[in-house]
Amino acid sequence: MSAKSVLEADGKAILNYHLTRSPAITQSTLPPPPHNAPPKLASLHFPEDVAPETVLQTAEATYPWLLAPGARFVAKPDQLIKRRGKSGLLALNKTWEEARQWVLERAGKPVKVETVTGTLRQFLVEPFVPHKQEEEYYVNIHSLREGDYILFTHEGGVDVGDVDAKAKKILIPVDLKEYPSNEEIASTLLPDVPEFVHNVLVDFINRLYAVYVDSQFTYLEINPLVVIPNEDATSASVHFLDLAAKIDQTAEFECGAKWAVARGPAALGINVSALGGGKVDIDAGPPLEFPAPFGRELSKEEAYIAALDAKTGASLKLTVLNANGRIWTLVAGGGASVVYADAIAAAGFGEDLANYGEYSGAPTETQTFHYARTVIDLLLRSPMREEGKVLFIGGGIANFTNVASTFKGVIRALREVSPQLIEHKTKIWVRRAGPNYQEGLKNIKAAGDELKLDIKVYGPEMGVAEIVPVALLGASTKVKEYGEI
Repeated sequence: MSAKSVLEADGKAILNYHLTRSPAITQSTLPPPPHNAPPKLASLHFPEDVAPETVLQTAEATYPWLLAPGARFVAKPDQLIKRRGKSGLLALNKTWEEARQWVLERAGKPVKVETVTGTLRQFLVEPFVPHKQEEEYYVNIHSLREGDYILFTHEGGVDVGDVDAKAKKILIPVDLKEYPSNEEIASTLLPDVPEFVHNVLVDFINRLYAVYVDSQFTYLEINPLVVIPNEDATSASVHFLDLAAKIDQTAEFECGAKWAVARGPAALGINVSALGGGKVDIDAGPPLEFPAPFGRELSKEEAYIAALDAKTGASLKLTVLNANGRIWTLVAGGGASVVYADAIAAAGFGEDLANYGEYSGAPTETQTFHYARTVIDLLLRSPMREEGKVLFIGGGIANFTNVASTFKGVIRALREVSPQLIEHKTKIWVRRAGPNYQEGLKNIKAAGDELKLDIKVYGPEMGVAEIVPVALLGASTKVKEYGEI
């Protein structure tokens, strides 16, 4: 499972669309509701090369409800920022002109949130929902090994406080045949909630959990969840005002179409002609994108690897830590990538570590080539160093990744730029084991010698953590290099 955060606008769109469509897990005490109307979610992206005024003018054509007379709005950044209200990044109960100006003053500008500084490029504008403080609640669903926990408090909003300490909790077991009854959910989660809204809230929680399961969420938090009673206090309407969510990215093969249709023009009530040729596929909507954490805009290379990763069942991950660093890694396996990074830091070279990432899950030779070529291109673009550079090509003991096949991709990448690697005085240290590792090591050793690269090659006799101090500190080792007699 790869839990990835999604934009609030995307999470709300998926929830709004599937809340009445996901297969029911238990029978509701209420009659089936009509499908929700398209949500009013103005998702605004401000690229570096487009004037903010142009983006806002386009938004008015795309979302004509922004110009409705007397309408009031909420505006906020939509970039995985926590506690936006306490950071002054929330505009409430504004006219469109006021919300427009508020966004305009911040779009494309850097802002510091706690200890992280990032540029504001993604905003969400939606209708303001008038309500009382006592109508705010909090609900959270998250997955653990033993099942999914649902947390609920009768107090929500920016001052919700320590949720773990105050929330009512119920565990949903892995076997959904043991899903709790409506009475159990009400008695466990809603003892502090007026009884006349129990039916509405139990129905909402059941539907919310059905969407959570059906759309492969791994985390879902709504704060505040606003429940507004009707005039005679016999029922209520439910509004999810602020949402944070994570989705299992590896479920795209199963849920990609569900994520897409919920965010397509029809589901969002958008006139396709207003999109100006925007990307719409997977039949009815755009593929779900997983944004980088706030303060870390993806570089061109990181975005390229992320795009490759999204198109394969293998895992291809790249994070550039220090583009000017002299120590680079081409590591197979998530566990090995952690070991290499820890060993480099423990050896006192943490500031020189340039990247973090992995290729694993049996990528093809071509996929490995593109991954390796990207990392090596970054290495060659970093400034030359008098002491030279270091490239670790390694991994643990692969379970099913064919080492010989993936190494063919690495060797192709080395061949293309071997003169530049020599010019940068690059020392290459290889350590690998797994299926067909002998052939892989033999081939990369032969290629390195042919290309006159400064390369050392080791098999499983050399520990993953051992090779780092040998390479960086000149520590002695009795382990023979692969191919030595």
